[in-house]
Amino acid sequence: MEYLMIVVSAMFINNFVVVQFLGICPFLGVSKDFKSALGMGLAVTFVMTLTCLITYPIYTFLLVPLGIEYLEIIVFIFVIASLVQMIEMALKKFSPTLYNAMGIYLPLITTNCAVLGVAELVIDSAQIASLINISASSMNLGFAVLYGIFAGLGFTLSIVLMSGMREKIARLPIAKSLKGFPIAMISASFIAMAFYVFALI
Repeated sequence: MEYLMIVVSAMFINNFVVVQFLGICPFLGVSKDFKSALGMGLAVTFVMTLTCLITYPIYTFLLVPLGIEYLEIIVFIFVIASLVQMIEMALKKFSPTLYNAMGIYLPLITTNCAVLGVAELVIDSAQIASLINISASSMNLGFAVLYGIFAGLGFTLSIVLMSGMREKIARLPIAKSLKGFPIAMISASFIAMAFYVFALI
């Protein structure tokens, strides 16, 4: 049951993009076509998962015992930047098309507040425990990594849904004043309302 709560909470109830409004820049910038959106979503999922896997033990077993937990944001950004650099080099070598499609948004994962947000969330045992209905003392690395995986998959789901809507809207005759960013914001609003329903269940 706890694992099910992690899945539902991370992907739907507390979706980082359409519920917590983190990571809006790539969400709007890379969602013009399905392939780029899926690539960005999977890249963010990979970074979120590894970020939780690395930052949780660093914070718990290094920063807290040394009494330097106030350095957490600097350390987390350094970890995230290193992971993004590795992904960027791998995509450039093995998938140049996807690398070019992502453009400037790929290195922007480094400053994607959704990635930093999940790293910050999983070290706050009380907050994440309340989200998934477990005791704060039960929170461990496994829960942290699992939350990171499904938070990333929630990001992927949001951006893929957005890309599908935008591809369909691009083929429709709409008012000139709504083309581009305005209709994208309206579409994002409808997706956010759909996800909000999960919080009411």
